Amino acid sequence: QVQLVESGGGLVQAGDSLRLSCTASGRTFSSYAMAWFLQPPGKEREFVASISWAGDSTSYADSVKGRFTISRDNAKNTVYLRMSSLKPEDTAVYYCAARLYGSSEHKTQGEYKNWGQGTQVTVSS
Repeated sequence: QVQLVESGGGLVQAGDSLRLSCTASGRTFSSYAMAWFLQPPGKEREFVASISWAGDSTSYADSVKGRFTISRDNAKNTVYLRMSSLKPEDTAVYYCAARLYGSSEHKTQGEYKNWGQGTQVTVSS
């Protein structure tokens, strides 16, 4: 089991960039595929991006391709989500999630057992 803590959210303007971080406890972080999901107000949680345990494979939702980049630093037990060209519709609570021995092809909530508490990102127009 890993415990996840997100940080880096905030209020930005449209077109700005922001980097989210998710730091995991435990010594087996490198065994986990990691992902980011977002949940807009009043809507379902949806997939944003995922990365394999080794960091050599990534997947993205169509809505963020070319704007968001997921990466990880296993030495720091941290996964990042670099967001650029932010839009008001990116406003949501962003959650990181972990799946033991997973791959970047895991893109649904049910495939992840470990979740952080979320960090709010608000993009003003």
